[in-house]
Amino acid sequence: MLRWIAQTLAVTALSVRTIPERLASSVVAMVGIAGVVIVFVAVLSIGEGFRAAMTMAGSPDRVLVMRSGADSEMTSGIGGAEADVIKQAPGLLRDGNRPVASAELFVLVDLNKRSTGTPANVPLRGIEPAALQVRDDVKLVEGRMFQFGTNEAIVGRASNRQFSVDLGSEVKSGELTLKIVGIFTAGGSVAETEIWADGRVLQGVYRRGNSFQLVLARLDSPASFDTFKNWLTTNPQLNVQVRHESEYYAAQSTTMTSLIRGVGYTIAALMGIGAVFGAILTMYTAVASRTREIATLRALGFNTTSVLVSVLTESLALAAIGGLAGGTLAYLAFNGYQTSTMNFQTFSQVAFAFAVTPALLLQGLSYALMMGLVGGLLPAVRAARLPISSALREL
Repeated sequence: MLRWIAQTLAVTALSVRTIPERLASSVVAMVGIAGVVIVFVAVLSIGEGFRAAMTMAGSPDRVLVMRSGADSEMTSGIGGAEADVIKQAPGLLRDGNRPVASAELFVLVDLNKRSTGTPANVPLRGIEPAALQVRDDVKLVEGRMFQFGTNEAIVGRASNRQFSVDLGSEVKSGELTLKIVGIFTAGGSVAETEIWADGRVLQGVYRRGNSFQLVLARLDSPASFDTFKNWLTTNPQLNVQVRHESEYYAAQSTTMTSLIRGVGYTIAALMGIGAVFGAILTMYTAVASRTREIATLRALGFNTTSVLVSVLTESLALAAIGGLAGGTLAYLAFNGYQTSTMNFQTFSQVAFAFAVTPALLLQGLSYALMMGLVGGLLPAVRAARLPISSALREL
């Protein structure tokens, strides 16, 4: 066993050291694999960025109350009287006698994208004064908070970057005109895609009467969720569902994330076939150039398994270099890149940043090694089966 290990290490080291002698073909294989990894990681980073923007909106002590059966804010509806009942539920955090809860409207307005000038559906949220207490992660970074009872609004940083909505500008949609007086951040969550205004003003403009679409509430502790939920769902005055905010937004991200992952894996698989063929040709060239060397080693007593392992190791080494290079380039080029896409649950835009995570880089490297293993397998078998007598006579 020790003899086999020593032979394998010796042949493998020799194989790896001779890579510079086949630099041109080796570079072709590495570039092909790096290209696959770049595309693979870049596409999947879109899904990771979208998922992160959605799930970062969640907090363990925040809950959403919507109409029973609604799968999103767009399909929900809660009357003003129902909202008042919801705010009396036990387990709700209170500031003195005032419940920390915000009954909210959710509508869409058309704004042009900065990059293309094409129109997009941007979420406009009507809130109540308690909204900033409920969302304690929201910070105003420019301007000021809007005054309730006026046609003023604040806009999220991501929406400000992606769409034509700046501090001091006006947003017009039908009969509605809002002046942007502040810009806020929300920890990179989906809330940064939204524009916020007074819910009562939006009710009048959109003729909603005394109605909302949801109540966002903050619990006095995460442990109060069951108490809060049971009181509301068993109350005969109400027909509502209660969900953790994090659970709701995680569900909202499922469709888009699954779609992007499916596209990413399909593209990577198709490109990977070409990269594997490139690796096969490279390793066949390597075996052909080392035919006499391999035959000499075997004539000296080196076993076929050691030769097979050495060729596979060379292929894996090339793949690892290509995978690392591809992952590095993908990170430098795409991590943090700002974009927006459609949330199919609400048909509104979500602005987010590509997220090249360590897990994605590891997936990319693993895929590169898999391509290297598959690409080196047939050439390795051929090298191990070379007839010693005929191989020694080759030029």
